[in-house]
Amino acid sequence: MQRIKTFLWFDDQAEEAANFYVKVFSERPGATPGSSKVLELSRYGEAGPGATGTVMTVSFQLEGQEFIALNGGPEFHFTEAVSLYVNCESQEEVDDLWAKLTDGGEEIACGWLKDRYGLAWQIAPTILLELVSDPDPAKSQAAMKAMLDMKKIDIAELRRAYDAA
Repeated sequence: MQRIKTFLWFDDQAEEAANFYVKVFSERPGATPGSSKVLELSRYGEAGPGATGTVMTVSFQLEGQEFIALNGGPEFHFTEAVSLYVNCESQEEVDDLWAKLTDGGEEIACGWLKDRYGLAWQIAPTILLELVSDPDPAKSQAAMKAMLDMKKIDIAELRRAYDAA
């Protein structure tokens, strides 16, 4: 059992969002079959606060990581202060996740986006941290500057900036 789980508050789209995320991560390049799935639904009873029989929570996994989505009402909204960071091994994976998660959402900057539900994500190639953490300050800063000019991260462009420094 995963000890710490991310709990996501939705107005009334918890089931829809969980199904969307499971589909996105199940269909991504290199996805491990069965590692993204809906685990369990619970429904509101007569005690409420939601309408009896409506979905209260949805437990689901993305890449084996467990999440809980709640239909909690309109009181709270997502902000960029918390985001889900996804390490990507290839440009193909970055492109795929970026396209799917920004569909109906919003591109922000530096690999950040908001999906159609307002949840913030960082779609980042694993090479990014390697390049911006290089001990050679000229190379690391060149990669950082290139990243700061991007919305979706472009690995080839990062490498060009890094190699040119």
